[in-house]
Amino acid sequence: MYLFYANSTIKALHVFDEQESRHCVKVLRLKIGDTVHLTDGKGNLYKGQIADNNIKACQVVVFERVENYPRLPYKLHIGIAPTKNSDRLEWFIEKSVEIGISEITALACEHSEHVSVKSDRVQRLMITAMKQSLRIDLPTFTPSSPFVNFIQTQNHYSQKYIAYCGELEQNPPLLQKVCIPNQDTLILIGPEGDFSPHEVQQAIGCGFVPVSLGRFRLRTETAALLACAAVQLINE
Repeated sequence: MYLFYANSTIKALHVFDEQESRHCVKVLRLKIGDTVHLTDGKGNLYKGQIADNNIKACQVVVFERVENYPRLPYKLHIGIAPTKNSDRLEWFIEKSVEIGISEITALACEHSEHVSVKSDRVQRLMITAMKQSLRIDLPTFTPSSPFVNFIQTQNHYSQKYIAYCGELEQNPPLLQKVCIPNQDTLILIGPEGDFSPHEVQQAIGCGFVPVSLGRFRLRTETAALLACAAVQLINE
């Protein structure tokens, strides 16, 4: 199955942009008459046939909308403090999209060392990962949100967790012990210096439950990916 992203409304005769056209014709070497699939990134999947394999404006005749394509029965949102090394955050974004994340928000925390994120590059990474993993929904990305503002506006999630390495009155349970399948889930992952105790108390006051991701101390991007994988396995 060859999957392509359409960044505009999919029409009966759809023309790929130059990037998708080049990938289709130059990289995959698809020819006139070959069958392809298209997604708008909003959960819609279409089937078509190449009518003109122009390397800059490949044309596809769309003849079918694919119904009942499998989709995840839950949403997973990770709020993560950007890493000092942007490559590590981008690695997490790419892999989390492949696993099934729905939304990513970059958090500006008290201990954050890096808050600037290149949204255009992240968007390209997510599109590539979406197509590679044969997903038809493109996750959303918020490049920066102050921690306090963010936690105060997430009341629509049925499950809200904060992964914390510091000391609490009670040891937090493992994420996989408390996370319930088929529920929309939000998990907060702190910066390399972890959340401050004040931030943790603020999150708890907003309904977030402290959880542990295991016995080892993890890098920010490792912790975030482990959380994604745990939720995905819980929902299998």
